[in-house]
Amino acid sequence: MRWMIGTAMMAALVSPMPLAAQAMRKPVPAAPAKADLPGVRALVDLYVAEKRTPGIAVAVGHDDAPPLLLAKGRIGLAPNAAAATPDTLWRVYSMTKPITGIAAMILVEEGKLKLDQPISDFFPGFKSMKVLTDPDNSLASRPAAREITVRHLLTHTAGLGYNIITKGPLLKEYERLGIIPASLNRQTEAQGKAVRPKSLKEFAERTATLPLIADPGTKWSYSIGLDVLGAVIEAAAKMPFERFVQTRIFDPLGMKSSFFQVPASEAARLADNNAWVGDNLVPLDPGATSVFLDPPSFPYGGAGLVMSARDYDRFLAMLQNYGTLGGKRILKPETARLAMSNLLPAGVGYTRIDAATGGSAGPNTGFGAGGSVLLQDVPGGPGAGTYGWGGAAGTIAFVDPKKRVRGAGMVNYFPAEKWPLRTDIIKALYGDLKR
Repeated sequence: MRWMIGTAMMAALVSPMPLAAQAMRKPVPAAPAKADLPGVRALVDLYVAEKRTPGIAVAVGHDDAPPLLLAKGRIGLAPNAAAATPDTLWRVYSMTKPITGIAAMILVEEGKLKLDQPISDFFPGFKSMKVLTDPDNSLASRPAAREITVRHLLTHTAGLGYNIITKGPLLKEYERLGIIPASLNRQTEAQGKAVRPKSLKEFAERTATLPLIADPGTKWSYSIGLDVLGAVIEAAAKMPFERFVQTRIFDPLGMKSSFFQVPASEAARLADNNAWVGDNLVPLDPGATSVFLDPPSFPYGGAGLVMSARDYDRFLAMLQNYGTLGGKRILKPETARLAMSNLLPAGVGYTRIDAATGGSAGPNTGFGAGGSVLLQDVPGGPGAGTYGWGGAAGTIAFVDPKKRVRGAGMVNYFPAEKWPLRTDIIKALYGDLKR
């Protein structure tokens, strides 16, 4: 059960984007012809034909053309399960993180947050944090060298842990205090919800009582940073975190299929989440009875969203166009560029992690606002500045503003690395564009 919960949390990390302002200034090219992206189409067909997944949805975009939305198969293992569509709902887990990161950058642009602002300005308990001195054996600690800042939360350099990464006595404290901001299914949720904080504020305040694994700003380590950031956003914006995301990102972008809790009226669109046990795929969280139909303890900024391929593409399209989509501005161009740049503290490098987390595999990678950032071009592939992340249940999203390309892939199975969808989509898309 610990592995399943941990995997779910790690999977909540990922990001992507589609069209915008230039479409307002010049005619929009026709949608890609069916033969335009044969590699992407063949990939979608292959994943279902080889029974790698019951169903799949992919959204890809290039320049100002409308996105190519592809779907194949069914949303569950049952023969009579509904067909997958571009509007099927998928658990994106860690692909929630880039959305939380962009929400924070909206407040940075408005002057309500600063990148290097201590989060103790909002939660005083973070003023005097401690750092473990013998993490394998005890909770012994020393005073931290500096305070945690907004930048640290955005880039996983705050020194915070994660139940999927942390070990030893600190992991036991995370579990005791319910610092497990993710849902897997109703069986595991019954245990998790009993000890988990009931609000973002309480979550942040409990986290502030725990020691860190490293001094803030000195080490990249995958963490609950984006979940704590949700509490900071809520405090800085003076409104609930989920309402801020809804009114400042989802509503302006026309993202009508993005939920922290799936409404009962939309349950028929929710795909099953399955698990690979050897060569067999078994149901883990059926859509019809999913835990995502229930209200979460609080909105998980690191792993809590359920979304469609069409919706994630709109988010990516906004980023591809540096903050604007369909005449709606989410960020100024300079803020969007900053969000998708390397925000790591000086001297800190991005350490790639297990494939289940959605980490980038490109060379010379940095980290931006909730997602990884390529620091140099990949020959025949993504350009420098490509930003994105993936989710624990196999999802992937990325945007390449330099080459004006974006992609989002949706499946739901554990472990995510069972099939290389993330690398497969990038290879197929850039191969098609090269041809």
